This record gives sequence, C-alpha cells and structure tokens, in this order.
Amino acid sequence: MLGYISALLLVWQSWLLALLFSDWLVAWQQLGAAALNVSLLRDLLPWLLLCLLLRPLLQYGRERLCQQVSLRARSGLREQLLAQLAALGPGRQALGADAVLGSRLLEQVDALDGYISRYHVQRYLVVLVPLTLLLCIFYYSPLAGILMLVTAPLVPLFMVLLGKAAAAASQKQFVALARMSGRFMDLLRGLKTLQHLQAVPQAEAEVTQAAEHYRAGTMGVLRMAFLSGAVLEFFSALAIALVALYLGLGLLGILPWAKGSIPVPYQGALFILLLAPEFYNPLRQLGSDYHAKAEAEAALTELMPLLELQVWQHPGQQPLQLSTAPSLAFHQLDIAQRLAPFNLQLAAGERVVLQGASGSGKSSLLQAVLGFLPYGGEIRINQQSLLTLRRADWHQQLGFLSQQPQLLHGNLADNLRLAAPEASDAQLVAVLDQVALWPLIRQLPLQLQTPLGERGLGLSGGQLSRLALAQLLLRDTPVWLLDEPTAHLDPQTAAHINALLERLSQGRTVLLVSHELGGLEWVDRVVSLDAPSVTQVTA
Repeated sequence: MLGYISALLLVWQSWLLALLFSDWLVAWQQLGAAALNVSLLRDLLPWLLLCLLLRPLLQYGRERLCQQVSLRARSGLREQLLAQLAALGPGRQALGADAVLGSRLLEQVDALDGYISRYHVQRYLVVLVPLTLLLCIFYYSPLAGILMLVTAPLVPLFMVLLGKAAAAASQKQFVALARMSGRFMDLLRGLKTLQHLQAVPQAEAEVTQAAEHYRAGTMGVLRMAFLSGAVLEFFSALAIALVALYLGLGLLGILPWAKGSIPVPYQGALFILLLAPEFYNPLRQLGSDYHAKAEAEAALTELMPLLELQVWQHPGQQPLQLSTAPSLAFHQLDIAQRLAPFNLQLAAGERVVLQGASGSGKSSLLQAVLGFLPYGGEIRINQQSLLTLRRADWHQQLGFLSQQPQLLHGNLADNLRLAAPEASDAQLVAVLDQVALWPLIRQLPLQLQTPLGERGLGLSGGQLSRLALAQLLLRDTPVWLLDEPTAHLDPQTAAHINALLERLSQGRTVLLVSHELGGLEWVDRVVSLDAPSVTQVTA
C-alpha cells in the first residue's frame, strides 16, 4: 500500500509539473519571459513539496516494514528448523555434519531475505503501478499507451530467461558452501593431527583451492545478475526512446500519418514523458530482484528436506517425579526396521549391558528410551508408560553419554555447566575429583578456566570421557543411558573409565550399550541382541 500510494503521488507530482511548465511555455511563446505566471508557481509549490517529501518517507516506511517482516519470517523459519533438529535428538547426525546443518540454518535461511523484503512486494507493485500509469497515459495518448503496452513484456521475458540460469548457479553455490563448511570444520578438528603429520601445507592448499573455486562461482552468479540488470535497462531505455520519439515528432508536427497537426499537446506529452520511466521502473526493479528469487529458490531446495522431514512428536503430557532409581520394563518393544520385538525388565538400581552386532538396534533402543523414536509395544518407568509422560520431565531424570562427548568451544567450567548451569566452582571441583581429573587440572595455570577447543580439543580421549562423566555426576540423575562410552579408547584407558563407571553408577538404573564385555564384569546382567532374532542372556 505504501508503494502504491507513492506511485499515486508521483502521478500527481508529474501532472503538477506538466501543468506548470505548459503554462509557462504558452506564456513565453505569446508574451515573452516577462509574462511567466509566478502566482501559479506559488499555488503549486506547496503541493509539489508535499509530493517530494512524502514519497521518500513512504519508501522508507515500506522498506522498514519489509525488513521487519523478513526478520520475523527468517527468525520463525530458523526456530522451526531448530525445533525439527531438536526433535530428532541424536538422530540428527544422519542428516549430515553439524557444520553442514549450521550452514543451512545460517546462510541459507538468510538467503531468503531478498525474496521476502523486496521481490514478494515488488511482484504486486509490478501489476498495480504500470496499470495505473497506463490508464493516465491512455487518457492523453492511446498510441503512447499502446507503445508502452507492447514493449513492456520484453522486460519480464528476459528476466525469466536470465533468472533461470541464475537460479541454477545459486543452487550450485549453496551446495558448494555446505560442503566447504563441513570440510573446513573437519580440518579444524583434525589440526593437531595434521600438525603431527606435517600435513598443514597440504590442508592450506586444499582450503585455498576450495575458496578460489567458491569465489569463481560467486563471481559467475554476480555476472549473471549484472547482465540481467544491463539487459533490462537496455530494453527499458529503448522503449522510453520510442515513446519520446513519437511525442517529439508529434510536437513538431512531422508525424507521417499526422503532418501539420499535434496529436498530443505539450502538457500531455510532458506528463507522459515524466511517467514513462516510472512505468518501466517496477519491471526493472522486479528484474533486478529476480536474482533474489533465484537465490531463495536455491536455498529452499536445500532447506525443504529439513522442513518436510516427518519428525515424530512424543505425545506424553503427564508429569514425572522420581526420588530414587526407577525400574524399566520393555514389553514387546518393536522399532520398525531397526529392532525386532523383545522383552526386558530392569529392576530399580540394576545395571544392564546391551550387547549386539552393528545394526542390531542398540542405538535405536536408546533413542526410543530417550523419547525421540516411535515404537511398538511398551516402555514403562515404574509401571508408567513412557508415551504418557512429558518428555521434558523424563529428560530431567536421565543422564545420557554418547560415543562422542558433546563438548563446545569454551573453558572447562563452561562445559561442565552445560549439565548444571547453577553449579558452583566447589561443585565442579568435587565432581572432577570424583572422576580423578582434578589432580591434573589443578596443575594447569588456569585450572577451571582452561580453554578447550571444538569437541574438547586439548584433552585426550580418556580425559574427555572423564569430563563427560563429570557432567553426568553434576546432573545427578537416577537413570543413566550409556552408548559405548569406551568405544574409541585404548584398552588401558577403557579399563580406567569402566572402573569409574562401576564406582559412580552404584544406586542408579543403568542401560549400557557396548560391543565388548571386557571390563564390564561388574554389571548385573548382559542382554544380547542378535539380528534378526533377539535373545536375552543373564550373566
């Protein structure tokens, strides 16, 4: 509406200017320069100033509103995508590396800005404004209106032809950016190894080559965008020149079909010429913004698999509070194409190892217990069905340890407080002492403020596992779910971690997934999942 009102003000402004200069021209031709009507200027000047002031204000208001809408839309979309990923839980790793997902949520969502803030509104103005101007032009000269009407389709025609090529190029750039982000993150995480192998120069050359390839692709997209703009400007200028030629020859009275007559008077001709650039301007602007549409389409092509992903929503609504370790029961538990039906009961405070070959469904079982996977049969916590309980309440009672500890770039204290944000330094020291990590950290200059790199860079595998155990202790939950906590450790370090688990897990209900039983003699039972059949073995 603001854009359309601005166009109406332009019509009024052009009519006032045409009226003023037409009156002056007639007076000059008849009586000379001394007879110019200054009173008409005084009468029209306030209205001209009003138009000149209001139009920029309306344009500013339109841009501000569009930017706000774009910001809200992109924020909402980003929240929706984050909710999708959060609902997947650990299963999000199947969608790609975190660096690739991060690129989608940041770069590709922001790529929608131009479409929302400019193109979406412009596609309405490109119809309303030219039609309004065309009606005004037809009033003074039907032929000038027909000329504009005939030449106008050339602009969107070339806009579409060049826009398709730009869309394909933009989509390739988004794919290249996602791959480059993932590769760069891998190189950063493996920087210590690269330094040890003296392979940093090769990694630098690879990054340089990828960056140069991405730069060349980006410049190619920009070339298409600028070429599109130049073509649109050319055809707009050509169309305006045709109209100006017709009006000029008409004022001179030398048109082949109207010699000696003036089909369009000076006031009408000037009015048409003032409106002619604005008639094509919405089309030119739409053409310039068309690459924003192409960029948005390319971004949505990458985002749609995430948006259309069918994420199972846990239905439970009943509250859950546990004062002691609960019992767990699995009755005819069936996870489609992942786990064959089986029965299992864990008494309160019992520690059970789930063993089986890769693909037998161990990790899927843990995801179902976490509430991130649909399943058949029943999972019961103290005789309450998991599907009836609020997942957030259940998560408050759970401690989950994955194969790769989830640590972020920051210091030791920050990473520990991911599990318990309100924990004091004394509590952090206490849990570090319980996992036999404090004697080492105490010798470091910064102690709890010692910085860690991405994924705990700076600590060994065994130290990272102990830090993850310290996080579990800070949560102090009655149920532990452990997904192969010693899978990537050497035998000696794995033995130390298993000894810590034996001591620290006492009094908790523990379900531990592991390929091997070495060092797990302390568990109460071993359950073996042998695909395709499932058997339960008591150890």
